[in-house]
Amino acid sequence: MEIYSRSDYDLQYKEDASPLTEADQRAHAGIMKRLEQTELPVLSEEGRDIPYAERKHWTRLWIVDPLDGTKEFIKKNGEFTVNISLVQEQRPCFGVIYAPDLKLLYFGGPEAPSRRCTIGWEESLENIQELRARSESLPCPQQREAYVIMASRSHLTPEVQEFAEAKKQEQATVAFISAGSSLKICRVADGSADIYPRLGPTMEWDTAAGQAIAEGAGKQLRAWDSGLALRYNREDLRNPWFVVT
Repeated sequence: MEIYSRSDYDLQYKEDASPLTEADQRAHAGIMKRLEQTELPVLSEEGRDIPYAERKHWTRLWIVDPLDGTKEFIKKNGEFTVNISLVQEQRPCFGVIYAPDLKLLYFGGPEAPSRRCTIGWEESLENIQELRARSESLPCPQQREAYVIMASRSHLTPEVQEFAEAKKQEQATVAFISAGSSLKICRVADGSADIYPRLGPTMEWDTAAGQAIAEGAGKQLRAWDSGLALRYNREDLRNPWFVVT
């Protein structure tokens, strides 16, 4: 957030032309310092070059995106997150997603029902019980009439637009809302949206925490073609198209 408040931070571009900021690198270093204390391996966007020959033996690991939504970070619209997920036997069992500028924290998983709270990035909590006490269960009560479709703010594809047009033929009222980062998954998990079709490229660290939180809220994140829940720490870290419902 100190870097976010500045306009003179270092900006680079990765091989796939996606942006990389000083915040990505410093967040990665800070998260790694904490997670290394657990003695579990970490698969991170900033450490993606670990060979599969080594990774395939990991039955329990962290999957981390230290700054999801770098384009939103650069645009200063607040829609960027930190994603951390605990994965066991290729399934995300717990996830944490935090949007520091929006002060929104989501956490939970299939065995730990998902919750949401508002908490400032400069705050600290004594323990998990205090966090649970100030949070609410997902999904949250909603009052809306429209069928809400989430879409990527920076990666909208023609396929998603076609999907939205098809839904307009099925639903009385359709709202099409764009957002950045893993917040789109969180919007379905908390009940403020009905569906998020991602008909375009993503990586494992973009979805692992969100899938855990969605499942902990009684929702699903499934591959578009097979209908199966995504599995993680695969040889190819690129996700198939998927839909969150």
